[in-house]
Amino acid sequence: MSYSVDARGYYGKFGGAYIPEMLFPNVEELRTRYLEIMHEESFQREFKKLLKDYVGRPSPLYLAERLSEKVGAQVYLKREDLNHTGAHKINNTVGQILMAQRLGKTRIIAETGAGQHGVATATVCALKGIECIVYMGAVDIERQAPNVSRMKMLGAEVRPANSGSKTLKDATNEAIRDWINNPQDTHYIIGSVVGPHPYPDMVSRFQSVISEECQWQLNEKIGRSHPDIIVACVGGGSNAAGIYYHYLDNPKVRLVAVEAAGLGIHSGESAATSVLGSAGIIHGSKTLLMQTADGQIVEPYSISAGLDYPGIGPLHAHLIDTGRAEAISITDDEAIHASFELSRSEGIIPALESAHAFAALDKLSYQPNEVILINLSGRGDKDLSTFIKYLDRYAPNQ
Repeated sequence: MSYSVDARGYYGKFGGAYIPEMLFPNVEELRTRYLEIMHEESFQREFKKLLKDYVGRPSPLYLAERLSEKVGAQVYLKREDLNHTGAHKINNTVGQILMAQRLGKTRIIAETGAGQHGVATATVCALKGIECIVYMGAVDIERQAPNVSRMKMLGAEVRPANSGSKTLKDATNEAIRDWINNPQDTHYIIGSVVGPHPYPDMVSRFQSVISEECQWQLNEKIGRSHPDIIVACVGGGSNAAGIYYHYLDNPKVRLVAVEAAGLGIHSGESAATSVLGSAGIIHGSKTLLMQTADGQIVEPYSISAGLDYPGIGPLHAHLIDTGRAEAISITDDEAIHASFELSRSEGIIPALESAHAFAALDKLSYQPNEVILINLSGRGDKDLSTFIKYLDRYAPNQ
């Protein structure tokens, strides 16, 4: 069984490029050139230099001792929250801005949900002096106000998406419309492992630096390069793709994909695609998505803006479909509880997206002292306005 993309851009039966004719030249140019550009010595040299000197890689691998004691396993955290801009998203945007420059593009567009990808895109555009426009759902603009301010301070224009549920799906729709209207000078920096081929593979490759580091970091700490279990949250799934990447073909490693159940899987207010979804086409690729019997997309819901998406990347659809990855669904309340628990046991406030992965520890089966690797994909600063609403519930006894 192969978990890599094939020559047609498919992972098993998922993937491909389902695009309007006007976008074909852009996507085809990217498809035919992305691997060649990524393998250029000058590209790799600049990419690695920026990851080291600008992003601050390698990110630490941290043994969470109090959390480990509580769950009875060795829990290691890959600290992507310590990257410049506060999440894993910067790994991909650094790579894609270098790609855009080599393709001769002078204008960048992006979509964002939680705002971390928008901030990371605005950051690298400021670094390279390139025009940046970020599409963001109107609902997300309100609940992720600190990140909106950061994008504007970095010089990006933030355009609201006011259609549909006014969240990530709708921001992506607006970005694609922009790209159709400006195909010559514009590069679309997609923030996750979604969209038409080659985006899922390209983003996975840029994010694979996460698992590449985990291999030698685990060797240093436990004397072997692989954990027993890897846990990561999945919306589109770029952080998960990055930490799974070098372990996909290692059967000794269990892969766990954690989705947002919102108010409950069957509540009508959920984003648990692996349970509620079926094969269909969204944003240029065939994958699992939540849809009605006649193919209309069902509006997703999650307290976490980054997981508030009705589909998952085609790689993850393939991993779940083949049984290589197991999916766990976490509700809003479970994620909030995990956020406060990690904050008070380890002194780390996680992003709400990452908190879903930590909440999955209560639903996982594992042996004592197994090594569990969790991708702490982002920091919780952006979610403080949400956490504030729950402070009284979790206030220490007076």
